[in-house]
Amino acid sequence: MACFERASPALKEILLKIHRAEKPMEVDHNIHEFGSVNYHVQCSASEPLYTYLSISTPLLSQGSQLSSELQPHTLYMVKGICPDVMEIIKPPKQGYQLTLKLNFARIPHNKVSMKMITDISSIQAVILSSQLKDLLRKVDSQEVSREIYKPIKLIYHPREPFFVIKQLRKITAVFPMRFKENTDVIIATAFFQELMDVGSSGTFAKAPHCIWSPIPPPELRGEPIEDLSTNAGFVSFDITSRHVEGKKLDKTVWNLLNFYTLVKYHVKSTRGYIQRRMRMRLESLVQVLPET
Repeated sequence: MACFERASPALKEILLKIHRAEKPMEVDHNIHEFGSVNYHVQCSASEPLYTYLSISTPLLSQGSQLSSELQPHTLYMVKGICPDVMEIIKPPKQGYQLTLKLNFARIPHNKVSMKMITDISSIQAVILSSQLKDLLRKVDSQEVSREIYKPIKLIYHPREPFFVIKQLRKITAVFPMRFKENTDVIIATAFFQELMDVGSSGTFAKAPHCIWSPIPPPELRGEPIEDLSTNAGFVSFDITSRHVEGKKLDKTVWNLLNFYTLVKYHVKSTRGYIQRRMRMRLESLVQVLPET
């Protein structure tokens, strides 16, 4: 995923612009974001009260069971974002999975408006989170055979699939890690080892147990070879009931969905830091040369 924010900055900006406009606006705007996420925002001066927002986003599909339709529980969560402002239009605009009719007249012109529009701009996060929440809510379910369940392959981005495995009193999320550059592999594996060390300390004893391994975990035995071919190993997190209690469920889901982004951000930042240090060291050596 492109950023850690739940709300789309570009979508939030255009919705705020429409809401704050002194006169009705003519808007027919497309927003394309990383991960094949597309928004379409439309409003007309002839219908000044309403703005239409459509979204197309990759869904967390289970393996090859691709679906372009939103599930009922997902639509239920979408309705709960701002029920007084939003109305789901059926069928959605062609080429999109969801179209919302927004009544900006019901959004007050005060500090509350910022929160409401931020919530509406988080629509994609709500869609993705709802699907993973459904799996994690069953973490304490007793409907588990004595054998390990077959892993569920979840796909948000074609190059970034991860697996969820239901086990006795826990759910394990496994992330196959791949990088194009060898230097990125070195930085990432060092980070994963540090993540394990920190996670095993007493300070973070309540955090999900983290394991990094250069080889696939036993739970993925039998999965297609293309899913198990990595150059940076596999990172696993054990999710138990205490990690999905109350408000913790939202945080756990969002952290799992953003794990690939977190790692990429860390690798990019570390690489930049190393390059700055090398440049500074080179400059200091160049300054010393004339004095020798």
